[in-house]
Amino acid sequence: MYKFGFIGVGHMGGTLASAVIGSVGAENTAVCDIDEGRAKLFAAAKGCDVLPAVELAKSCRHIVLGVKPQNMAELFNEIGDTLKSRRDTFTLVTMAAGITIARLLEIYGADAPVLRVMPNTPAAVGAGCMLYAANSGLSDEDKRELLSALAPTGELVETPEELIDAGSAVSGCGPAFVYKFILAFAKAGESLGLDPSLAARLALQTTLGAASLAAKSGEDPRILCDQVCSPGGSTIEGVKTLDAGPFASELKTAVRASYDRTVELGK
Repeated sequence: MYKFGFIGVGHMGGTLASAVIGSVGAENTAVCDIDEGRAKLFAAAKGCDVLPAVELAKSCRHIVLGVKPQNMAELFNEIGDTLKSRRDTFTLVTMAAGITIARLLEIYGADAPVLRVMPNTPAAVGAGCMLYAANSGLSDEDKRELLSALAPTGELVETPEELIDAGSAVSGCGPAFVYKFILAFAKAGESLGLDPSLAARLALQTTLGAASLAAKSGEDPRILCDQVCSPGGSTIEGVKTLDAGPFASELKTAVRASYDRTVELGK
């Protein structure tokens, strides 16, 4: 019996599997993937076992469903009967965007303890923000074990399930928006004559440093902004331009678009 099994070791599933292997050991982890070659490469790199999906569903205590929302029904068609035949306790862990715990169990066609998680890509460097919610079937002991195994990914934020989709539009989709900002920031530097590599370095380190200061100081970002702005100085002129332009409204529109698509994927 393995402690963890991962069905799907693509970018996000592989990131979580790597973190869990660091917590519980490769010998306690099994993986599979629709791309068998990818599963074998991952297992060879991490030292864990590769199993067929049905065998994994039979022999793992915590089963992480790392498949796309639109592929969830197909997965349960493959492993559902195996799960229903089990007489021991197992947990389903889902990270499928938009699929609620109730909808997941409806697709499965039976009841089970479920932990729903929404990670983000910075989990790959231990700087992630993972939202999570559990159903009443998940015991406190299993919940603690799951959260402990996932802790190396970064911050774990318990979130009412009805707010998971909204939260993931910020934390899950948000890294892409930040990267777009960094690229635009660097391009702005280039427009002033900076070498592209220097502009990119300044934009990246400034973004990293500002975020780190906000996190470590605990100050309201508005106060931190004011601290950079001297009356009549250079920064305040740029901030006035941002305040007068579409920056905030366009970001709000982008987050809303991601949220709406998440809800759509769950239907």
